[in-house]
Amino acid sequence: MQNDIYERIRANPKYQRLVQERGRFGWILTILMLIVYYGYIALIAFDKEFLAKPIGTGVTTLGIPIGVGVILFAIIITGIYVRRANTEFDALTEEILKEVRK
Repeated sequence: MQNDIYERIRANPKYQRLVQERGRFGWILTILMLIVYYGYIALIAFDKEFLAKPIGTGVTTLGIPIGVGVILFAIIITGIYVRRANTEFDALTEEILKEVRK
């Protein structure tokens, strides 16, 4: 019985669309995060002078807010994924389950 349900879900075109869209979206966000993270690491490795420039008259350098920006970027793209997962992906999952239960 369970195998039959799994096969009907896998054969459903909406399921195929869900898997494809979720995978593509996940990879896009992953690539964006890798670019931002490794861009920051590249700045650390190749342009220390830029990151060492002080902001104003204090001791804080440009590296600190850029580093915080990398962390905030990670939080923001996580929120974007969660929002899309909770709306579009969950709605599509419910549609698939309703069709399978018929």
